[in-house]
Amino acid sequence: MEGNIILSQKEAHRARVMREVVTGSLRLKDAAFLMRVSDRQAKRIKARFLKEDLAGLVHRNRGRSSFNALSGSVKDKILSLHEEEYFDFNDTHYTEMLAENEEIFVSRETVRQLLRGAKRPPKRKRKPRRHRSRRVAKEQKGEMVQWDGSPHRWFGMDSPPCCLMGAVDDATGALLAALFIPAESSEAYLRLLEMMLRRHGAPQSIYQDRHSALVRGDDHWSQEEQLQGYQFPTHVGRVLEELSIESIPAYSPQAKGRVERRFGVLQDRLIAEMRQKGIQDINTANAWLKTEYIDRYNARFAKKAGKKGSLFVPISKRQVHHRVCYAYEAVVGNDNCIRLGGLMIDVPPGKQGRSYAKRKVFVRQHLDGTWTVWLDKQKIATHPQTEFREPVRSWKRRKAKQHGRAKEAFQVYIASKPAPPQKGTFSLCT
Repeated sequence: MEGNIILSQKEAHRARVMREVVTGSLRLKDAAFLMRVSDRQAKRIKARFLKEDLAGLVHRNRGRSSFNALSGSVKDKILSLHEEEYFDFNDTHYTEMLAENEEIFVSRETVRQLLRGAKRPPKRKRKPRRHRSRRVAKEQKGEMVQWDGSPHRWFGMDSPPCCLMGAVDDATGALLAALFIPAESSEAYLRLLEMMLRRHGAPQSIYQDRHSALVRGDDHWSQEEQLQGYQFPTHVGRVLEELSIESIPAYSPQAKGRVERRFGVLQDRLIAEMRQKGIQDINTANAWLKTEYIDRYNARFAKKAGKKGSLFVPISKRQVHHRVCYAYEAVVGNDNCIRLGGLMIDVPPGKQGRSYAKRKVFVRQHLDGTWTVWLDKQKIATHPQTEFREPVRSWKRRKAKQHGRAKEAFQVYIASKPAPPQKGTFSLCT
């Protein structure tokens, strides 16, 4: 090898080690350790160094084309095909078409490098990863709660999947409430909220994802919503507003990582314990969670909050029953009957035979399935228990009353719009 010899950092290190070996100040075995090669490879390096000096340490493939390198003609063909015929294909799709139609077998990364090297931009720009920073845990118990649902085969691979609902205190990591339910839904969150309120009280805020049961995803505004300046919330959102619990939406799973990590621990431990105890159905599992597992879990994994005390607001059983429910805004008919889908609720006469026809009322279905009808703060009617069903959502169009007036689409829940929150009607501790 003639001319100047340029060594890489690795090759320069080997040259220093080999000089020590040749002068006798370093054993070849120790040199092999310093160069991170085997003893046999160290002997080969020494032989080449003695024969060719520094040139013997240069990698043998330097200046040579790779054995697997594409020829120039294949590269030109890939670029020309992309320009003429496959210009609107993404990199992966184009790679598949080269193999399928042109019998050119290359990797997707090779195609990507060729196209970017020829200044061909990707079909779609990739958004850069957003910078995320760790959120410091709240300092006091009850300041924030994270809740979510985890669908999984909780009772073994032979059983159908169900959903574990869980609420975790942000400051302590304690499991505040947990229950199994067939699927994540409005009912699931209401029952989880009921359990948390009965055990601990109302927290200051709840950090949650944007599930359709929690946050409305539609951009439709009814005339009444436009006049009031805000969209009526979902049933769960209404309950949180009535209880003065701030709902904070999370825009990524990582944002509510504390409850997500708790589900990882539960999937690891809970399934094994339920198998050992022979628990194979939702009702038995919920009773076991409530009476035994939650307290034992918190004794093992909960930590102390930064500040003493609790920000949970006590709430009576009566208030939990009244607040945590489905609520609908309806108008009493001329026959003093309220119609919600297939359900009809008769309103008895008031004082001195008073009629409630044409009055706007709130109809609540409580978690036990019973119904109550409210006119302001007065309960004017009840109805026996019916199935506690998820509200049916559909879209209907209101006929135009005047010529040229656009039809208005509005969302209905069991043939009635969802009720706006009633704030300040009841105090939490009454």
